[in-house]
Amino acid sequence: MTPRILYLHGFRSSPASWKVRLLSDYMAAAGLEDKFVCPALSHVPKLAIEQAEALIAATAGPVALVGSSLGGYYATWLAEKHNLPAVLINPAVLAPLSLSEHLGTQTNLYTGETFDFTAAHVDELRALEVAQITPSRYLLLVETGDEVLDYRQAVTRYVGCRQIVCEGGDHSFTRFPEFLPQILEFCGL
Repeated sequence: MTPRILYLHGFRSSPASWKVRLLSDYMAAAGLEDKFVCPALSHVPKLAIEQAEALIAATAGPVALVGSSLGGYYATWLAEKHNLPAVLINPAVLAPLSLSEHLGTQTNLYTGETFDFTAAHVDELRALEVAQITPSRYLLLVETGDEVLDYRQAVTRYVGCRQIVCEGGDHSFTRFPEFLPQILEFCGL
């Protein structure tokens, strides 16, 4: 069976992000449109994980994860729990710490929806911390110019994993289009 890619977007992002649209279009052009799903994840970490796990459970056959930023944090937890391969794009390695600086009212960058991000949400993120990873499960894609997250934290966290470190760029991972073939190959497509 061919794997289905479950894309997990980042904090304040949505299925309308440019990476999601690009990967979706790329897969559609290859006749794989039915192998891609990206839900609009809840801003509540516990609910976002429940959404992802429901999709994993409902999928016939294997699943591969692609997670960007906070989605990479979620993908790590899901990959370890469900023994899944995961592509991580500029992942939020220390999500509870980095997002604790963003308590209060937030606005989704694509939908304009506002939501409150609370200390209880940070606690939910803390509950998703993974003590030890299985390096063979991951492909790490980072850019050194990420202005939001320190790429070196990801390089250290995912030591032993297949890693692609690109000079420059930013948090959006500007070189994403170059790596679409490698992402599909790593995901088994």
